[in-house]
Amino acid sequence: MRDFHKPGRSAVMATNGMCATSNPVAAQAALDILKRGGNAVDAAIAGAVILGLAEPQMTGIGGDCFALVSPAGSDEVVAINGSGRAPAAADAAQLRDKGLETVPLGSVDAVTIPGAIDAFCTLSERWGKLGLSDSLAPAIHYMEEGLPITPRNVFDWNEAQNTLQGAARQHFLMAGAVPKVGDVFRLPGQAEALKRIARDGRDAFYSGEVLDDMLETLNAAGGVHTAEDFAQTACSTAEPLSGVYKERELLEHPPNGQGVTAHLMLNILSQFDLASMDPFGAERAHLEAEAAKLAYDARNRFVSDAATMTRLDHLTSMETAKELAALIDPNRAMANPTALSEAVHKDTIYITVVDKDRMSVSLIYSIFHSFGSGIASEKFGILFQNRGAGFTLQEGHANELKGGKRPMHTIIPAMLRESGKVTLPFGVMGGQYQPNGHARVLTNMLDYGLDLQSALDAPRSFFEDGKLKVERGYSDAVRAQLADKGHDVVVPDAPIGGAQAIRIHDNGVLEGASDPRKDGCAIGY
Repeated sequence: MRDFHKPGRSAVMATNGMCATSNPVAAQAALDILKRGGNAVDAAIAGAVILGLAEPQMTGIGGDCFALVSPAGSDEVVAINGSGRAPAAADAAQLRDKGLETVPLGSVDAVTIPGAIDAFCTLSERWGKLGLSDSLAPAIHYMEEGLPITPRNVFDWNEAQNTLQGAARQHFLMAGAVPKVGDVFRLPGQAEALKRIARDGRDAFYSGEVLDDMLETLNAAGGVHTAEDFAQTACSTAEPLSGVYKERELLEHPPNGQGVTAHLMLNILSQFDLASMDPFGAERAHLEAEAAKLAYDARNRFVSDAATMTRLDHLTSMETAKELAALIDPNRAMANPTALSEAVHKDTIYITVVDKDRMSVSLIYSIFHSFGSGIASEKFGILFQNRGAGFTLQEGHANELKGGKRPMHTIIPAMLRESGKVTLPFGVMGGQYQPNGHARVLTNMLDYGLDLQSALDAPRSFFEDGKLKVERGYSDAVRAQLADKGHDVVVPDAPIGGAQAIRIHDNGVLEGASDPRKDGCAIGY
């Protein structure tokens, strides 16, 4: 239990239904859908699409989504892959010929076909109860009427405003400037697009005037996207990947998502006695950073479109994890995980809803980097993701950019299953951080006994781009100890990630937790 003398928040408790996400209006809209008789899928779609207005730098209908769905009356889980593909004419060789080593983040070459709308339509048709029109109605209302901008969004907007280019600056700035806290932001063009989707389904987005608007923008920027690329967009379903940590089953989305990275990282960490370490000390932070270096290096080598990935068994093998764990020096940061682990590899926004019937949805919906590619269509203001930057240009790599392929994806919804029962749909936002975030949240709970809200509140660290980012929640003494171990320690400008979770207790109580790093909440009834 938290110390009530200190700032913080308690978990939310309810019995009928619950939503946890990063904006209170989106959470309330999802709850309203549940109260009207909708199920968790109907509610998740409603809340998620509102987030494209509430947090446009994070998500939108020009992006992708992944979801895990556990239907009512069942503890089976279905993985829905709503990630789009590279246009058929895309080819890494063309970019290599231009002298490029990576796909430029703000270029039309980074724009993959948006997959989220097809996924939402499929989710609604196969698992929803009320219908797509009802799920989209709240987002249409708010996109026309507007939502006040929250403090965290203003922070993110200022950080990423220079990403916006061309028509995107008209749609996502106000009078040419970043909105201020409390300014009412609208997306009337997207409201019109959603009205058409609500009436006519996916074809209203992947054909007709909305498609023409998107293609005109992409092709004018030099893109090779075609109407056929959009017409062929279709989500897919699969079984989730299963891994075990401390006798709990962690379900992750399979490739092209990076969920297996969380399994590998937890398998590495399981080789050490985490519970004996200070949860917020240097020893644990160092070990986690080293495990992340090795797990992410393995991801970058192997994770790709499911059709081209061949080493999934290698990444899920406990033997692989043991060999990687043996490379970790408890007293010294590794300088080059790629070189160190070569021998081992000799042979890459979130909402959760639970309804009264205990259908559970864990859904992430994203445009990748802040404001995605920065490119938006002229009329409808559809902001395109830059997921193509998840491809590599390395010739012969499983994740090499090729037409029709899905890139390695960072977004990974998760669920925990205990004794065969789904007990915890959760997700940790934050791009590359997500597998590390899953490992951090679970070890906070299972090794250190933190309650759900405290597990999300607790300080975080993350190794990325050669730096060990350590939040201000850690002491200066811990930062100094990490530096002594050889880490290049920095305090990041923004907090690391954001998380949402709902625990389903045996007595029927729902316990919701929402990360204070965002502006959202858990809410139930």
